[in-house]
Amino acid sequence: MSLLSTSDIQAALRALDGWSEHNNAIHKTIKFDSYMDGINFVNQLAEAAETHNHHPDLMVGWCRVDVTFTSHDQGGVTNQCISMAKAVESILNI
Repeated sequence: MSLLSTSDIQAALRALDGWSEHNNAIHKTIKFDSYMDGINFVNQLAEAAETHNHHPDLMVGWCRVDVTFTSHDQGGVTNQCISMAKAVESILNI
């Protein structure tokens, strides 16, 4: 899978609420009503990541989860990163 250009990343992110690009990765901070809501989200995302074999970097805080996708193998953002960002949005909209 090849790296996306900055313009391709920005175009894809315009359709994804709250996502940004920085340091060769895409990122979103998601706020939850409770700590356990965030943990439940992380568990659902972990299942999706395993299915797609593309895993995020996660930081779990109080009622907040930071999600970052990059291709460590490729050194930047790929279509697979964008697909996983879309998977995050799908999980959030369930």
